[in-house]
Amino acid sequence: FGEAKLFTHPKPSKLLYHICKICTENKDIVLDFFSGSATTAHAVMQLNAEDGGHRKFIMVQLPEQTDAKSEAYKAGYKTICEIGEERIRRAGKKIKEESPLTTTKLDIGFRVFKVDSSNMEDVYYRPADVKQAQLDLFADNIKPDRTPEDLLFQVMLDLGITLSSSVDEEMLDGRKVFSVADGYLIACFDKDVTDETVKAIAKRHPFYAVFRDSGMANDSVMANFEQIYETYSPQAQRKVL
Repeated sequence: FGEAKLFTHPKPSKLLYHICKICTENKDIVLDFFSGSATTAHAVMQLNAEDGGHRKFIMVQLPEQTDAKSEAYKAGYKTICEIGEERIRRAGKKIKEESPLTTTKLDIGFRVFKVDSSNMEDVYYRPADVKQAQLDLFADNIKPDRTPEDLLFQVMLDLGITLSSSVDEEMLDGRKVFSVADGYLIACFDKDVTDETVKAIAKRHPFYAVFRDSGMANDSVMANFEQIYETYSPQAQRKVL
């Protein structure tokens, strides 16, 4: 961050670099439960840049608010997490700029997750607690404020797929489709999904195919769903949220 002092008492980056160099191997995962300004992530990327490693990092930090009078707050960082995220972006960019010839394949990407409540309405997990008269309230069993990306990462966790897996987006039959780990999982959470959409995904032969229950265009699509997969991709594991 240049001369700006946005974080008090950051960990020494050189010390963490040497610890990682001594204690880790090429493809290890480094976990820091007290991430702060994400010095550990910086050190891991620097070490990967120098020895060609493929180490990954997991940074954990409570969303602690920055002091309203602090330089960090004045610079637009409302939580410590935001400082860490920006530090990773800047550190990765700087590392690549300093060694452009040896860092062409260096992965400086990262994903940010926060702990939240389930994406699913209570009826999805506790049907016994819902009365008959309330069923109309749960025509869609997914909370209205959740995005397709929220659902995708829930499914990845449920199925044991690592959150660092590659995720590609594409359009099939006019619907947004996620392809995870080169087609190992293919998911579509758009609405008005037709037989053609289901068929197009089935023809990709994914190991897992996931859809949203309320996303089917009509009852006919739901009725044809299993038959389409039995025809085009019988080995695929099907899941409907």
